[in-house]
Amino acid sequence: MSSAITLSDLENCSRLALSLPKAHIAENRKMIERRPTNVKFSFIQPKLSEGALEMCPNAWPPLGILYCATFLANESVDVSVLDQAAKGFTTKQAVDWVRKEDPAILGLSVLGSSSREAAKIARLVKEENSELCIVLGNYHPTFNAERILENCLDIDVIIRGEGEYTCLELTRCLQKGESLKKVDGITYRGRGGRIVATPERRLVKDVNSLPFPDRSLLDCEYASRIFGVKTATRKFTSLLSSRGCPFQCTFCACRHFARGVWRPRSVENIVKEIEFLYSEGYREFLFVDDNFTLNPRRVVKFCRLLRKKSLSIEWFCDSRVDNCGFDTFREMVKAGCRTIYFGMESANQRILDYYRKRITPEQSKISAQNARKAGMDIIVGSFIVGAPDETRKEIRKTLQFAQQVEIDVPSFNILCAPVGSPLWNDLVARGFIDEDKHWEENVFVPQVCPTAVPFEEVSSMIYEYFKAFYINPARLFSEIVRMFTSSFRLSLLFSNLVHLDETVETVRRGVQFK
Repeated sequence: MSSAITLSDLENCSRLALSLPKAHIAENRKMIERRPTNVKFSFIQPKLSEGALEMCPNAWPPLGILYCATFLANESVDVSVLDQAAKGFTTKQAVDWVRKEDPAILGLSVLGSSSREAAKIARLVKEENSELCIVLGNYHPTFNAERILENCLDIDVIIRGEGEYTCLELTRCLQKGESLKKVDGITYRGRGGRIVATPERRLVKDVNSLPFPDRSLLDCEYASRIFGVKTATRKFTSLLSSRGCPFQCTFCACRHFARGVWRPRSVENIVKEIEFLYSEGYREFLFVDDNFTLNPRRVVKFCRLLRKKSLSIEWFCDSRVDNCGFDTFREMVKAGCRTIYFGMESANQRILDYYRKRITPEQSKISAQNARKAGMDIIVGSFIVGAPDETRKEIRKTLQFAQQVEIDVPSFNILCAPVGSPLWNDLVARGFIDEDKHWEENVFVPQVCPTAVPFEEVSSMIYEYFKAFYINPARLFSEIVRMFTSSFRLSLLFSNLVHLDETVETVRRGVQFK
């Protein structure tokens, strides 16, 4: 295995002191003197924990990990990356992969839906190599840093927030045997089991300065699937054109994670990455920004520059319903945008205000109409039901609203309260969420809030809605007409027919939330 980089000698790990005999501790402290001149940092994107369900569990490349790994590689750090779900690896296969890679540091990017799988991997690899430094990052660890270290003795360090510079400083610190107090943006276990949190790291202000994520680090290809439905037909990847979001939606933890600061890349920088990816054979792209269309002028500038490059590509993005009009959507369509995702959320202004969306149902209608008029191939409307005091009548109104607006695909979600969101904090304060019980789970509000319509009932309402939506004769006719006037829609149809049974079953499970 790797030359010893133990943490017991660095003030940042009492895990060994808690679990190993004193003789082993002394041996590890001797081994610290044989630190390697180079440190390998391996990354894993864990699969979903058993029983978890998400719309896109293995559809898109893990850009967060790729940004960190590429940043380290550019600083001459040896790196490797595993997307466990995309490779279809079991827990044992993931552990075998770690053994083969033989890193000194293992980083796992963890969401609430993958937290238990991450803990399982950490435990098993630590059993084989107690010298391995295990690091967790992403949303779930950022908001649960102390709780994770208190409950998971196999985890050594938590990276809070953005990880590029933190990963690099952590690597150098371990390589030199220096105190981890020097590394901003981490939480770790110090001497005597004391948990230490260093100061917050400054956000990366100039996101143009970061290297493009090296997708060749991933030994797999992606097809962009949502609940099993294939949404891309050519070589596909995801892109990030900005970081952060200035809005304060109650169900989202992004503002807390990125501190409410929106940091866009320059249009020239984005197009340069697309040109490079085009040369690598990529033809379809999904922008996974939290708010791609926040600045419509930037979007128009991007579209016009992209058209000048004459690249035969197609791309998809999300948008708020209150910041783009017909002219912007038309520019997007002419530049190759084929699918747009709108966060419509609800047909009830009272519920929208509760979510702090700062939009109206009428804006949702107008945006969908404008996108259709502009020639957008596929319009997705995303909705959330199950707010703490949302009535059955209000839920039905939203379901009916989704039938009326100009969308092709409705996406219904039962309200979830992620750790780090204002909604989580509110439900904890009201006694509906027990932090010690629910911190490792995706908490659906109707499952914990006595004033909400029961979870099973909401799920059933959504399921019945989907059946009505897709067997509506008028809708079916209009969708068929659009199908034969859009080469993009036709290509999607034929791509999904190949795996029709699998797609239908995945969609069925998704809309029933079981």
